[in-house]
Amino acid sequence: MKLAFTTLGCPAWDMDTIIKKAVEYGFDGVDFRGYKGQLKIYELPEFTSGAKATAKRFADAGLTVPCLSTSAQVCCTTPEALAGQIEEVKRYADICGHFRTPFLRVFGGGFGDLSREKAIDAMVQSLGKIVDTVALHGVQLLIETHDEWMASDHLQSVMKAVNSKSVGILWDTHHPYRILGESPATTCKKLGKWIRYTHWKDSITKPGTKEGHELCLVGEGDIPLRDILAALKACRYDGYLTLEWEKLWCPQIAEPEVAFPKYVQHMRHLLKQV
Repeated sequence: MKLAFTTLGCPAWDMDTIIKKAVEYGFDGVDFRGYKGQLKIYELPEFTSGAKATAKRFADAGLTVPCLSTSAQVCCTTPEALAGQIEEVKRYADICGHFRTPFLRVFGGGFGDLSREKAIDAMVQSLGKIVDTVALHGVQLLIETHDEWMASDHLQSVMKAVNSKSVGILWDTHHPYRILGESPATTCKKLGKWIRYTHWKDSITKPGTKEGHELCLVGEGDIPLRDILAALKACRYDGYLTLEWEKLWCPQIAEPEVAFPKYVQHMRHLLKQV
């Protein structure tokens, strides 16, 4: 398995620093979730007119860009909403070609007053229309275990109905366990055949707080990281383990210069044990 980080964790870093630190800390890849605080990277020259040059810099440094993390939400209930999500996916898919990026992260999103059954139908229909966009680029859409779509039962229903090689799962290993109490073994049993990519973070239980938990450096919390790795190995996953350090959303957490090397050290240690 390989290690990467999302740029959500280093919103102040420029491209020189991103590449330099990724190599210095021992990462294999970088997942772009914005750049220097701007989430819409498809509007930035580094990913448009200068995309080929940027991609070459990563290749020369021995780094990959395994995934681009979009903000698109694919459970759409109106043609207008769907058109906006398709446009965003298209613009990210264009970038993928320059970086040879195989995956695009999307969210399920909310579904208002719809029943769960109707929401699943809406997502399946939306995905069916979006798939053609990414298939032309040889890219897979990955639905993250996030927001209203953390439960493996719900995503399993979606994946069975979609039945497309252009759609997979991004297992955010924190949310199903922390928010729903779903065991890693259960998640892998139900979604393992579709898991193509993973996000990692750690937290510690904090009763009485708004969230009920607090983010912390990886290895210092009570998320069962070892069990998650074991579950992934059991379902023959051999992809990226990507740190999602939410510095952009939570400026009070540790700086990337602390959190990133700590992650590499801890994950390399766990990988030797599992």
